[in-house]
Amino acid sequence: MQLVSDLVSRIPEFREVYERHVLHQGDVLPHVFFWDVVQNTVRSFLGDAPDAADWRRTLAFLEEQSCRGVIGIDEVIVTSFLGDLPSPQEPGHAIVHQLGPVMAAKFVRIRPLG
Repeated sequence: MQLVSDLVSRIPEFREVYERHVLHQGDVLPHVFFWDVVQNTVRSFLGDAPDAADWRRTLAFLEEQSCRGVIGIDEVIVTSFLGDLPSPQEPGHAIVHQLGPVMAAKFVRIRPLG
């Protein structure tokens, strides 16, 4: 999927995760891959992973992609990124307050209670 390729090209810190998915699955399943993207992004936001991709770059990239309104891309971002962000009682939930306007609106639609 182009979204995954573009993410790895723009943010090379995700290359290792990408290669691990290819090794274990023979391909990259975007929804499965994005579970790792969420975990990496939240750890970066919390400061728990100094070698993780900077969470700001990841959110900026995903906001840019969300603005395009491409159905397949939106589905992955909404379902497998926004939908998997921490719940209000979990560490890292405050990252939802850092979402750009397009992703923030989509987040509120799928998770109105946070």
